[in-house]
Amino acid sequence: MPVKATCSARLGLVLLIGAGVATLAGCGSLNGASDRIANIVTPYKIDVVQGNFVSREQVEALQPGMSRQQVREILGTPLLTSLFHADRWEYVFTLKRPGEEAQTRKLTVFFKGDALERSEGDTMPTETEFVATLGSKGSKSKVPVLEATPEQLARFPASARPTTPPTAAPLEPASVSYPPLEAPAR
Repeated sequence: MPVKATCSARLGLVLLIGAGVATLAGCGSLNGASDRIANIVTPYKIDVVQGNFVSREQVEALQPGMSRQQVREILGTPLLTSLFHADRWEYVFTLKRPGEEAQTRKLTVFFKGDALERSEGDTMPTETEFVATLGSKGSKSKVPVLEATPEQLARFPASARPTTPPTAAPLEPASVSYPPLEAPAR
């Protein structure tokens, strides 16, 4: 038996070494064709949206002299507020899409005391312009019509429904006999 055990141990060792050599040889045999095949399958990359989108309509609604609360109601909570510059709020919006350059828009709102003094920043798009840039890049398949025309409805005969519901004979109540909840006292 010891001879058989050493033979099977040697065979196992040879198979293990052979599997290791085959694995290492497989790593070095990748060529351009297999790289192209591997590049066909790519992971989904999401659009990264950060910050507050501020539209041109919102910027036009700002008037000098507005309180901080009124500005916050129009523009939302600022992305950046500094302890060192309490009279300034920063609104930054960034949209990063895979394969495209990141879109960044900045707006700075300045206050004097509690009143809005001025605002400066990039030219903001209108809401409709911004929504148009968000259009999906997927395939535009034809949307099916979800409403039937009167001609289409006329092709199907109206079902003959009875005008009165069928009358059912009244059912007698079932006799009910429940066992006692507690055992009788002994």
